[in-house]
Amino acid sequence: MMGSVKLIFWICLFLVFYTYIGYGLLLYVLLLLKRTFGRKPPVLTLPADDQLPAVTLMICAFNEEEVIKEKMENIRQIDYPRDKFCVMWVTDGSTDRSNQLLSAYDDVTLVFSPERRGKAAAMQHGLQENKAEFVVFTDANTMLNTNSIREIVRLFMDERVGCVSGEKRVAARADGEVAAEGEGLYWRYESTLKRWDSELYSAMGAAGELFAVRMSHYRAAPSNALLDDFMISMLMVEDGHRIAYTSEAYAVEYGSANMHEESKRKRRIAAGGLQSIWWLRSLMNPLKYPVASFLFVSHRVLRWSVTPFAMLALIPLNVALILMGCGTVYTVIGVLQALFYAAAAMGWLLDKLERKSKLLYVPYYFMFMNVNVFRGISYLTTHHTSGTWEKAKRG
Repeated sequence: MMGSVKLIFWICLFLVFYTYIGYGLLLYVLLLLKRTFGRKPPVLTLPADDQLPAVTLMICAFNEEEVIKEKMENIRQIDYPRDKFCVMWVTDGSTDRSNQLLSAYDDVTLVFSPERRGKAAAMQHGLQENKAEFVVFTDANTMLNTNSIREIVRLFMDERVGCVSGEKRVAARADGEVAAEGEGLYWRYESTLKRWDSELYSAMGAAGELFAVRMSHYRAAPSNALLDDFMISMLMVEDGHRIAYTSEAYAVEYGSANMHEESKRKRRIAAGGLQSIWWLRSLMNPLKYPVASFLFVSHRVLRWSVTPFAMLALIPLNVALILMGCGTVYTVIGVLQALFYAAAAMGWLLDKLERKSKLLYVPYYFMFMNVNVFRGISYLTTHHTSGTWEKAKRG
């Protein structure tokens, strides 16, 4: 009995450590080996402006009248030949003044659907009107850097690349905003892993704030996909193409207004992650996808499925081993667990009292993400038939 409890405990501890720390360390070691003994990556350069390919910038929007002016000003600052740059807005079921405002722009292609069917369906509707080989997707409330489209097109000069993922950057309107700063810290870590995944073989998914596809390699995501951007990009990996990642093309958006609004995002992402794991289960076959399966399971599958349960199980397992008198090591680990959860609880309490502590952002936000994995399971049972969701209010 004691031996079985010990074994399960150490398996759970390993899973938690590997998912959040060990995988990054292992990935970095593998990259050092590749840089030392592998082939140097090809140097990619853009052709002259008159030889650049046509690009469509697509914004799928639902009731975004408040940000249209700012977004269009940002788009007009993008450095790309205008005769090869189509700006397309797809207003999926919008009931505000979005269509009226967008109709005033001569350089906008407006695609409207009176029925709100979700972002994946809106993308499909917009792509029916698209004529370019390269389509860049971005959100209405994210602002792109001036050189973003050129950088994305540059990476497409590698014929193995079917998708390019830009970097998501989260801004806070004021210092000490827990939701924004916690999300920003998470995305800095996530961006590092994406960059390393891409260098080793392929990034494991793209974020909807900024990503692009090569239409000749494109495969549509299911219309009820909760993570349409992730599914679209990973279907390309399933087909044998790469997702290239770049921090030189980035999208900036404000973090969620508060942790309640952030929870809307996290539980949808968790639900979409579980949904995507099932649809992409063939990618977990190491015989067919030797490198992609390692990256997919390590970076995505464990985080969205097994590891949160392992972390939860560690608490009763640790208590049982301490009560059994199994040794000092279990007491030490138990104390460390207690301190970590106490720090997370203190971070939660300070947030409720509107008092901020950057020291407690990490344990609080870490626990917040994992709790929302369990909430995502419930969310998936009620939203698996529709790709629509409630937007989280931004700061």
